[in-house]
Amino acid sequence: MAGVAAQVGARSTLASLWLVDDASTAKLMASFYENLQGGKTKAEALQAAQISLITSEENRHPFFWASFLLIGSWA
Repeated sequence: MAGVAAQVGARSTLASLWLVDDASTAKLMASFYENLQGGKTKAEALQAAQISLITSEENRHPFFWASFLLIGSWA
């Protein structure tokens, strides 16, 4: 899906390499967008969102945060 979005003109896409738990994905995405609104770049926002999951007891395992990657413009 991310590749299709990039091909049709999206400057960047946040993709997952494998199926991830819905609840942890919702937490990551909420944190990602809060970080973007706070002025961070997309790469910084993703990193901070991943760190927020890493530091939580229930989502510490890489299964919950490591599958996400930013494709395209990181700015």
